[in-house]
Amino acid sequence: MTDAAGDAERPLIAHLLELRARLLRGFAGLGLTLVCLLPFANALYAVLAKPLLAKLPAGSHIIATQVASPFFAPMKLAFFVALVVTMPWLLYQAWAFVAPGLYKREKRLALPLLSSALLLFYAGCAFAYFLVLPMVFGFLTRVTPEGVAMMTDISAYLDFVLVLFLAFGLAFELPVALVILALLGWVTPAQLREGRGYAVVGIFIVAAVLTPPDVVSQLMLAIPMCLLYEAGIIAAQFVAPRSPARAAP
Repeated sequence: MTDAAGDAERPLIAHLLELRARLLRGFAGLGLTLVCLLPFANALYAVLAKPLLAKLPAGSHIIATQVASPFFAPMKLAFFVALVVTMPWLLYQAWAFVAPGLYKREKRLALPLLSSALLLFYAGCAFAYFLVLPMVFGFLTRVTPEGVAMMTDISAYLDFVLVLFLAFGLAFELPVALVILALLGWVTPAQLREGRGYAVVGIFIVAAVLTPPDVVSQLMLAIPMCLLYEAGIIAAQFVAPRSPARAAP
């Protein structure tokens, strides 16, 4: 009994040690990237502020209403950029830990899903930066009442942009979510097509919740999500389990 219990504990301890090693490697990569980016924190913030500064009247600036915000806001941005940059490394560490316990079919499906999820998240952030932010700030500057100076706080602007990045990055994961649901057998491509109307309503509700209270950003999130929903239906057709053919009477 004692030997059997010891044999059972050894694999558990080995898994825990490997998990610790993977976590340490992941955090080490994140920390190293952050250290490399810290000297460029102000430059990163300048790039992030371009969509807003391009729409503000000449001579306008982003202000700091708190004493330490000019220091902490760029540091916070540098950490977010480091997290995004090292995401492939972090996912690789997670994959290396769980892959030995997966079947061949699961491995064959998991790698494309992880890669697609990562690329779609990056695409969502890029879409938000290059298309959504200029349109949102252009809209907000046009509707600003006369006599009101639009002067945004450095920390408030960073939080606003990061929320948009997260919202669009997660929203662009919709096809991957649909494919996973189809793989699990919880939904079929036919059910996804039949529920298209409900999905569109739900997408607009989600867009209204995740985005700031302006029509431009809501539409800029809802329309791509509707297109991604259609892409998810197409992708689900290739991975959905085939129902067994009925035997002839």
